[in-house]
Formats: sequence, structure tokens, C-alpha cells
Amino acid sequence: MKADRYYKMNVETVNTSIKKGTAKHPVSVIELDREGVVGDAHRSTPRRNVSLLDRTLVDELTASTGMERIPEGAMGENITCRISGPDTPRVGDRILIGEVLLLVEKIGKECHGDGCAIFRRIGRCVMPSAGIFCSVLTGGKVESGMTGELICG
Repeated sequence: MKADRYYKMNVETVNTSIKKGTAKHPVSVIELDREGVVGDAHRSTPRRNVSLLDRTLVDELTASTGMERIPEGAMGENITCRISGPDTPRVGDRILIGEVLLLVEKIGKECHGDGCAIFRRIGRCVMPSAGIFCSVLTGGKVESGMTGELICG
């Protein structure tokens, strides 16, 4: 089915961490199944199995604060991407990246403030307002260089 809205995303990095509340680090490939990212600390977190973040927003944060470049994964995202097109992700969208099908469950999350290593290091975060949290409908592998797109929204 063709969507009335459209955007695509280019995957820059895929990232994991073994402990919640810490920055994720780029890896060559992630494997996703119905529980989320295999080997990631947020695996099996309802409605937040996989997190995506538009790198453009992180770049805007660093430019506005004059701070050094924030590495991919530092905001806690599993997939760092660049989103382009006339629309942006919203709850209910289905995003296809290769063979992986994601369902956008939530945009943004509660900020943990000082309880979060990312917040302590950087002083603020874009995940509470712009993090894209998904469940996995169809698993598979995702790696940098892949392209994803809205297939139903």
C-alpha cells in the first residue's frame, strides 16, 4: 500500500550498549528480532525495543551550544540516521529498512536527567523530544549505508 506521506532515512551507524543509561557505541551490524536488538541493554523494553535518531538534530544541538561533535550512539540510539523528505516519523508509521519492518510506537521519552550518563556528560539530550521508538514487526539485520522508508503511515 502506498503511503499518503513520505520520508526516507539513510542509516549512518548502528549502535548498542550492554547497560541502560549509557551511551551506545557503533558496531558493524545489528540483528533485530521481535524483542529488539540482539545483545542490547534495551532489548525487551515494551514499545521501545529499537530507538532511532535523526543525526541532523544532534548536529543542530552541537551547533547551538558550541560543544564538540557528539559521537553517534551517544544519545542512546540504536540507529543513527538522516531523515529526508516532506514528512517526519509519527506514531503508527511502518518503516522498512532492508528486510526489517519497524512500527513507530512512540516519539520522545521521559528524561532521566542526572540519572543518565548521557545527560551528565552533555547537559541535555534530544531523545526526550525527538527519539523515535519502535517495536520490531519483522526482524533481520541493519548496518550503516542501508536505506529505510515509510511504507505505511
